[in-house]
Amino acid sequence: MKILGLTGSIGMGKSTAAAMFRHLGVPVHDADAATHELMAPDGLAFDPIAKAFPDVIKDGRIDRQALGKIAFADPAVLKKLETILHPLVRTAEIRFLAKQQRLGRKMVVLDIPLLYETAGEKRCDRVAVVYAPGFIQRQRVLSRQGMTDAKFSAILSKQMPDIEKRKRADFIIPTGLGRAVTFQYIQGIIDQLS
Repeated sequence: MKILGLTGSIGMGKSTAAAMFRHLGVPVHDADAATHELMAPDGLAFDPIAKAFPDVIKDGRIDRQALGKIAFADPAVLKKLETILHPLVRTAEIRFLAKQQRLGRKMVVLDIPLLYETAGEKRCDRVAVVYAPGFIQRQRVLSRQGMTDAKFSAILSKQMPDIEKRKRADFIIPTGLGRAVTFQYIQGIIDQLS
């Protein structure tokens, strides 16, 4: 079974690309979705996060915006949060891969925003990076609810520069030229790896 890592900087179109892989029948493990499940009130990360960061619990739930605000402001807090979440997300990924292997899949995608930053590429056979020009990226990100220039800059500062990601990638998926072009590139990757 071929494992394709899918990554890209914020606002580059990774979610759209992941949806296209799914549409074409390729199972996708979404690290962000796994994180959301883990942080839900019944999730495995809820109690450890509530204990470590009691101020971010509001109405019995983790206030993700409050948690993000303190985590991005302090590297020590971010590290503490990652120490809680990363092993749990990795366990979910291992379960996903084992299940897909049992089902006889030829190819799967691991959708991991910080793939290179966490050395996740070592667990993949190939890596695809989504890419759009900077002005499109900026437009996409700043149109999100609650996003500001400062928050966008803070997120980018935690991510490997896009140009470095593209240098390391086996495939670059353009997402700024229209969905049809993106879809063609994804179909080509599937044809090559399946």
